[in-house]
Amino acid sequence: MSDKKYSIFSHQGGLGKSIAATAVAQAIKNNHKDRELLVVTPWPELWINLPFVHRVFPLGATQYFYEEFVRDKGSLIFANEPYFVSEHINMELPLIESWCKLYQIKFTGEKPMIRINSEQKKSIRSFYEPMFEGKDLLILHTNGGLYSNQKTYCWQRDMPFEIAEKVAKHFQQKGMFVMQITRPTSPRVPDVFVRHEQLSQVELIGLLELSSKRLLIDSSMQHGSCALGLPATVLWNATNPRLFGHKIHTNIVAKQKPHKPLPGAFLFDYSFDGSENEWPYEEGDEKDLYNIDQIIASLEKQENGYNLIS
Repeated sequence: MSDKKYSIFSHQGGLGKSIAATAVAQAIKNNHKDRELLVVTPWPELWINLPFVHRVFPLGATQYFYEEFVRDKGSLIFANEPYFVSEHINMELPLIESWCKLYQIKFTGEKPMIRINSEQKKSIRSFYEPMFEGKDLLILHTNGGLYSNQKTYCWQRDMPFEIAEKVAKHFQQKGMFVMQITRPTSPRVPDVFVRHEQLSQVELIGLLELSSKRLLIDSSMQHGSCALGLPATVLWNATNPRLFGHKIHTNIVAKQKPHKPLPGAFLFDYSFDGSENEWPYEEGDEKDLYNIDQIIASLEKQENGYNLIS
C-alpha cells in the first residue's frame, strides 16, 4: 500500500451547490489532516486556488484515477448525495451541516471559500471598472439556475421583475451604477447594465468583489458572496434559507403561502425548475410577494463585513 493517503470528495449539482461544497471539503480536510484532499467537481474553476485542496479534477475527466488514487491506497471516499438524507428532507439542519453529518465528520463552523487570484482580479477590474465611472456598484441577480433554461421566469427562486425595477430606480437616483445578472431569456431591467451572457465562474463571482451592494436570489451568487465574506440581501420564495442560506446575509422570505396540494411532490415540496403547476398564490399576489421598503432598507445599511441579521 502506498505511503500517500487521500480523501476523495466527489459531488454533483449546480454552481451554487459546488460553492457550498467548499465548506464540506474544508471539514473533510480538517477531520483528516494526514490525507491529501482530491476533489472531483463539475465546476473546477473555483476550486483550483483553494489552499486545502491537493488536486482538482473535472467531473468526467478522471482518466486513470482509480489506479492512481484508489487501488491499494486505502483512500477515504466522500461521494454520497446530501439532498436525500433525513436531516435535509425534514429541514432539520443546513445543507452544509447535514452533508458533514452524512460523512460522519465533525462540523466546526466551516464556511464556503473562494480565492480569486490577483491576475484574475486585475482582469475583471480592467474590463468593468471603466463602465462605473467612479460610481458604487449595485448588483441585482434577478434570474438564476441553468444558463440554458428557456423559461423567462422561475417563480420558485427568481426575483420578481417589479422588485428589481424599483430597487434599480431607487439606487440610480442615489448615483449608483446598477448591474443586472440574468438569463438570456429573462426580462431586462430598463436603463441598467445587463449581463445575460454565460460568464466564466471566476468572472461571475469575481464581480461581487467590485460591488458595494448586492440584491441576490437563492442561486450561485448568494453562495459566492458568502464565500467572499460579502453580506447581501437575499430574496427567498419556495426554497428555504435555513437549508441553503448563510447568516452573513439578510435573508428575506416571501409572504406566507396558502396551503395547496402538491400531487407531484415526493421527498420535497416545491421543485427548482419553475413548474407553474405549483404556484400557490392567487392572481395578482406576485405584485406584493415582498415588502419593498424592507428590501431597500436592508440594502441601505448593507456594508462589507459580516451582517448578523438572518
